[in-house]
Amino acid sequence: MIELPRVSVFRKEHFNAAHRLFHTNWSDEKNQEVFGLCNNPNYHGHNYELIVQITGTINPETGYVIDMKEVSQLVQKEIIHKFDHKNLNLDVPEFAHLNPTAENIACVIYQKIRAALASHLDLKIRLYETERNFVEFPAH
Repeated sequence: MIELPRVSVFRKEHFNAAHRLFHTNWSDEKNQEVFGLCNNPNYHGHNYELIVQITGTINPETGYVIDMKEVSQLVQKEIIHKFDHKNLNLDVPEFAHLNPTAENIACVIYQKIRAALASHLDLKIRLYETERNFVEFPAH
């Protein structure tokens, strides 16, 4: 049997969102100590860059791992429309009781896309909170 090559395709998107990092069971002082400027009670924002990596075998009929138009539509529907120009703490239900750190945001994005993606495709999320700070999930 001929083994089909595995290839990764990438979709890069951008969204702007505000958030505040804090732990509800901690004092204001401890939140300030741990989260610093990111604990601003009036929130603060980031220009996030999102890279969605999908890996799978090339379909011999189409030549695609996945149609990038489908990836674009999926990311727009599941992430951009729900996160862009939102206050993550107040406007995105997944963060009602989850601290919207870059790590948690990446995990939520992964879960939302994974749920809508064919099971034979692998998924990795890279989320840039700033030009120099980014996270990947899963981390293998």
